[in-house]
Amino acid sequence: MPTLSPRRVVVALLAVVSLAAGCTGDPAPPASGDPDGTSLVIAVAEEPAELNPLSGYGANGAAKIFDGLVEHDVDLTLRPALAADLPEPAADGRTWTVRLRAGVTFSDGSPLDAQDVVATYQALLDPANRSPMRQRFSMLRQVVAQSPSVVRFELTAPYAPFPDLLVFGIMSSESLAATSPPIGTGPYRVDDWQRGTRLVLAANDDYWAGAPAIKKVTVEFLPDDEARATRLREGKLDGAALPPALAQEFDGTDGLRVVSHSSADVRAVVLPSDGPVTGDPAVRLALNHAMNRRTVVDDVLAGQGQVAHTPMPAVLAEYVEPGAVFEYNITHALDQLESRGWVTGADGIRSRNGQPAKFTLSYLAGDTVSEDLAKSFATSARSIGIQVDLLPAARESLTGSSLVAFGDPFDPDLALHPHLSTTSDAALGAYQNATVDDALNTGRTATDPAQRATAYRRLQRAYITSPGMVVIAAPHHTYVIRESWDGYEPVVDSPTVDATWGAWWNLETWTPQ
Repeated sequence: MPTLSPRRVVVALLAVVSLAAGCTGDPAPPASGDPDGTSLVIAVAEEPAELNPLSGYGANGAAKIFDGLVEHDVDLTLRPALAADLPEPAADGRTWTVRLRAGVTFSDGSPLDAQDVVATYQALLDPANRSPMRQRFSMLRQVVAQSPSVVRFELTAPYAPFPDLLVFGIMSSESLAATSPPIGTGPYRVDDWQRGTRLVLAANDDYWAGAPAIKKVTVEFLPDDEARATRLREGKLDGAALPPALAQEFDGTDGLRVVSHSSADVRAVVLPSDGPVTGDPAVRLALNHAMNRRTVVDDVLAGQGQVAHTPMPAVLAEYVEPGAVFEYNITHALDQLESRGWVTGADGIRSRNGQPAKFTLSYLAGDTVSEDLAKSFATSARSIGIQVDLLPAARESLTGSSLVAFGDPFDPDLALHPHLSTTSDAALGAYQNATVDDALNTGRTATDPAQRATAYRRLQRAYITSPGMVVIAAPHHTYVIRESWDGYEPVVDSPTVDATWGAWWNLETWTPQ
């Protein structure tokens, strides 16, 4: 199937800066105080609700505790993991067969077989499972064990990116109902979890791919960007993701380096179609034309990001429509508003039929990149007479008009369908566009790569004429990492930064220097 052919995915390490040159003194020891480098301490902004694939933990694979049937390599192509080889499709694209790797055991010593795979996916498909992960597998009808080492996946319709979904972590069937978290086959097991504070992982020395050299990984949960920077300054962390401005502070710090990953982290302002102001298509177009995206990337993101106009992540380069852009044109933005009767009042704010052009925009509290992007958007809106009041909020409260992050580095369907399709429960701003829906359906069912690319380019052209949000940029993700280990490799990041992907995607292969 064409799905399994290597793709040209933009995997760019935009900056890998060694910071030791010109510094004096000996490098600081690892944060754990372990002189052998077999322990490592990192910090992430968000704590998972559960350490369970059913709830979305480790959705990109590389979950550390669990393995999928396949996994993504550094260039984002697929390679076998618990599978002995890549999934085999039937001619009609509705069935995929997977042969399991021999000799794999779970971290409790029990052997992996086809029944564990079936039990894992049955739990995923259980109607009682309300996780978004179940929606992601909406095309999966059933999973059948053909033998102790062979599993068959049956789909309701062909689904081009289905193999990418098989990074889903496999759990021990015996532990599914009885253990929290469930038992996996991964390179690490849970040693201690103090909710709200830290997670400690211990190496699985019987790991099928070889015991990790780093025997203990401590993950601290610090939602605030400045708090992570402070812990790095104090020498209490070996690595953390930081906004570019904070990461630059560590330029010249002995023993640390700053790295930057391109990402599928599309940042956009959702403009609900049922809002009294944002529901006007002219307002949505005007706000798009009033946004100087290049200035935002250069100034707000310090050049660490890519301009974005549509929800298609730029890292999926083969699907991007180059002409689908919004020209920065204040005059055109003003013409859009005036043609729809939005007139300027004495306070400089427009109104129509007594409705002032005002709305509140929420953004993720503690996320300085989102805060700065929201401020930039509000300034742009004010330049055309629209007042946007800003409100920091928890992630679960980011509804209505909000600055959100979404995207997927592996496939357009995974990036777009959940947020744009009228059939999706998670569609942003109740967006509706018949041409976009048709293109989404073609993109997820077609097996010809050229046909899929054509559909997604058509989607972007249709979106530009009737946007449902103001897509601003895809920020690069910057990390500060202690130079005490070998093995770091950059990958394209997903929107969220956690302990499973990004700079830590292959941490189990790192070795002390």
